[in-house]
Amino acid sequence: MTLGLIAGNGRFPFLLLDAARAEGHSVVVAAIKEETDTEIDRRAAADASIIVHWLSLGELSRLIDTFQKAGVTTAVMAGQVKHKQIFSSIRPDWRLAKLLLNLKTRSTDALIGAVAKVLSDEGIELISSTAFLEPLLAAEGVLTERLPDEEERKNIAYGLGVAGALAGFDIGQTVVVAAQACVAVEAMEGTDATIERAGRLMETLESEASTLERKLTVIKVAKPNQDMRFDVPVIGPATLEVMLRAGASCLSIEAGKTLLFDREALVKRANDAGVTIVATRQ
Repeated sequence: MTLGLIAGNGRFPFLLLDAARAEGHSVVVAAIKEETDTEIDRRAAADASIIVHWLSLGELSRLIDTFQKAGVTTAVMAGQVKHKQIFSSIRPDWRLAKLLLNLKTRSTDALIGAVAKVLSDEGIELISSTAFLEPLLAAEGVLTERLPDEEERKNIAYGLGVAGALAGFDIGQTVVVAAQACVAVEAMEGTDATIERAGRLMETLESEASTLERKLTVIKVAKPNQDMRFDVPVIGPATLEVMLRAGASCLSIEAGKTLLFDREALVKRANDAGVTIVATRQ
C-alpha cells in the first residue's frame, strides 16, 4: 500500500513514517511548508520508498492532486498544525477558500473534519492518526515512581471537569490548576504555551503574596467524542521540560487516547525530577 502522510510539526510525523515503513508501506509525504521539519527531506533521500512534496497550508487542491497522481487512497495526518495559522497571512486556494466560507465555526474539528470530507469525496480516506502507533498510547494508571499526593489528586479531579468542558467546545484540551483553582486554559496557543503562561502568572501571584500554592498540576484530555484521525493529545519530554520550568509537579493525561513520545526518556526525566504522571479514563 502507498500511504499518504500529511505531516505537521514535531516528531509525530517521523514516528509514523518509521512505523509505516517498518510494515513495508511506501509513503508519499505532503510536507507543510509552514510546519514540517526539513529533516523529512533527509529521510526521503535515504529511502527511495519515501517521496516528499512540499505544500503550503492553503494548497488543498494541490494536496489532492499530489495524492491522486501517486495512487494514494489511504492517508493519515500526523503532527500539529497550529490552529492560529487559520488566521495567518497564508492564502487559501479556491477549494480551501470555499471550504472556509461554508464553515459555521473555525474550530479544529470543524476545519479538519471538512478537509477530511473533501478528501473522502476525492477517493482519499483519512485513517486514525494513531495507526501504526497503538503501542504508544498511554495505559491507565500511574506511570512514574511517585504517586500523586492528596493536593494533586484534588487538582486532577477539579481539572478533569474543567478540561472536559473546554474540550467539549473544541477550544483546547489542557488546563493548569493550583490549589483547585484554574490558573490557565488552552486556546489557540497550544499546550506548552499554556503551561508557560501559567508559570508566569504564578510568579506574578507569588510576588503579590498570593495564597495559591506554587505547585501546578497540568491536565490534558481528549475531546468527549475524540476523532482519532486528527488532533490526538500528545505528550513528550519537551512538554515535561516546560512543566519543570513553570513549576508543575503533576501531569494528568487520558488513558487510551494520549500518545506518549519517547516514553522511557519521559518517565525517567519525570522520576528524576519528582514529577508524577497519571493516566486516567474519562
